[in-house]
Amino acid sequence: MATALTRKDFTSDQEVRWCPGCGDYAILAAVQKVMPEFGIPPEKCVFISGIGCSSRFPYYMNTYGFHTIHGRAPAFASGLKIARPDLDVWVVTGDGDGLSIGGNHLIHVLRRNVDLNILLFNNRIYGLTKGQYSPTSERGKVTKSTPVGSIDFPFNPITVALGAHATFVARSVDVEQKHLGEMLKRAHAHRGTSFLEILQNCNIFNDGAFNDLTDKAIKADHQLVLEHGKPLVFGKNRDRGIRLNGLRPEVVALGNGVTEKDLLVHDETNLALAFLLGNFEPPMPTPIGVFYCESRPAYDAEAARQIENVTAKMGKGDLHKLLRGGDTWTVN
Repeated sequence: MATALTRKDFTSDQEVRWCPGCGDYAILAAVQKVMPEFGIPPEKCVFISGIGCSSRFPYYMNTYGFHTIHGRAPAFASGLKIARPDLDVWVVTGDGDGLSIGGNHLIHVLRRNVDLNILLFNNRIYGLTKGQYSPTSERGKVTKSTPVGSIDFPFNPITVALGAHATFVARSVDVEQKHLGEMLKRAHAHRGTSFLEILQNCNIFNDGAFNDLTDKAIKADHQLVLEHGKPLVFGKNRDRGIRLNGLRPEVVALGNGVTEKDLLVHDETNLALAFLLGNFEPPMPTPIGVFYCESRPAYDAEAARQIENVTAKMGKGDLHKLLRGGDTWTVN
C-alpha cells in the first residue's frame, strides 16, 4: 500500500531566500500544501521558472525543476510536456518575466493549450532588480526607472490570457490561503493550459499594492468572489452587487426593490462575461476566482495522437534514412 504524501514530501532542504514578509512565502506554502492532494509523487512533478524573485520557486520544491532564462519558461515547459506527457508540469513566472521579455512565449503557450499549470505572481514591480516599474505597474507609478511617474499603460494579465484564448483563466491573492488553495486545485484539474494570476505583495519595493484586497477591515468591499452559477454579490454585509445597465456593468445596493434576481450571474463558460469582469478597475470591485474555463484538446495530447497515427500508417521512422534522403546537397 502506497504511503500517503504530505507537505514535507514537497519541501526541499534549501534555505528560502526571499525578503522577510514577501508574499512569495504564502504562495509557496499554499502550493506545498495542495500538492500531496493530487497524489502525484514528487519525482513526477516539475517546476520551471524564468528570472525574477518568483523564479527561485523550483529550489524550494522537492521535485524536479529548471531555473531557465528570462521569459522562456513556457518554451522549456512546452518541450518537456510534449516529450514527457506523463509528467506534471508547472510554470512559475512574474509580471516582468511573463509579460515583458516573456510576453510572446506566454501568449503562444496559452493559445496552443499545452497541458501546463502557469502561476503568474503579480506584484506590479520588478523586485529582483530593485524596484523598477513593470508591465503591470499603474500609470503615474514613481519608481527608480520612472522618477517622475510612469507614462506606460499597464498590461492586464487576465485579459491578455483571455485574448490569447486560454482555456482556463483565474485570479487569487497571496494571503487568501483558502481561496488560493481552491484555485490551485481547479487549475491542476484542468486539462490544457491553466493560467492563474496571483496578486502578491512586494513589501520592499511596492508595499501595500493590494491593501484594498488584503486589509481585513475593507477587503470585503473591494473583492468580488466569482462563483459559477451565482449572482455577483459582494460587500461586508453582502449588500451590493453587479448588474448591467445596457451594456455597462454597475454597482447597485441591494434593497429598495433591487434583489439578487436583478444581478449578473457568473458563468465561467461565457467568454464575453469573462472579458467584462477582467476589465474591472476601481471603483469597481476586483474579481477573484475563475473567470473562464472551457474544454479544448490539449496540444501535447494532439501531438502524441498525430505521431501515433502517422506511425501506424507509415511505420516507425528511420532517422539515418531521413537525414540521407530527400532534398540534400553537398557544400564544397
